[in-house]
Amino acid sequence: MIRLHHCPQTRSMRTLWLLYELEVDFEVVLHAFDKSLRDPEYLSLSPAGRVPALEIDGERMFETGAITEFLCERFPQANMGRGPDDPDRMAWLVWVHFAETISQHAAALTQQHIMLYEDDMRSPIVMKLEAVRLGKCYDAIEARLSTPVENRDYLLTSGFSAADVSVGQAVYMARHFAKLDRHPAVAEWYARITERPEFQKSLPEAGAGIYTQDFYPAWETGG
Repeated sequence: MIRLHHCPQTRSMRTLWLLYELEVDFEVVLHAFDKSLRDPEYLSLSPAGRVPALEIDGERMFETGAITEFLCERFPQANMGRGPDDPDRMAWLVWVHFAETISQHAAALTQQHIMLYEDDMRSPIVMKLEAVRLGKCYDAIEARLSTPVENRDYLLTSGFSAADVSVGQAVYMARHFAKLDRHPAVAEWYARITERPEFQKSLPEAGAGIYTQDFYPAWETGG
């Protein structure tokens, strides 16, 4: 039995998308993105009160990078991971975990624009800095995708993998705060991976996510 504890438009979407790509049976427990994640019952699954939390075979996991590695090893038939002897193993690990770098900046901006509901709580300086940092993350992805390697449509030369899922979901969140206009290779790759039915299944229902706008300009203090 696999049970995913999930809040729409959070890091747990990364695990949800991956589970669909793995084509395994699982169930989803939806949580509100609020103080209920600090309830003792949920803290027994995720001590920091964050999503995702994953229950599998009577055990529990938290932290998306660890969950991604474990699931790809547990279900290798989907070829979403890369084993220790695979030439792309190093790159796979780097990009799976780089997703968290992107997510940290997106989370800071989510806090500024969404969670801090009064204008005087917000910092335009923080907003600008974090949006610029997202741009630097896009630069790294752009450089990877622009490297002249034959048939590289994804982050790995060997094809689509959990690295694309992890980074793709992080970019999905980041695009609420930093557009892809100056990163054509990233925009093309992002369009390609988000056409996948498994990504579409992981999207929240209308009105169920955190964000009420498609884009939040960094220079505005209003929500």
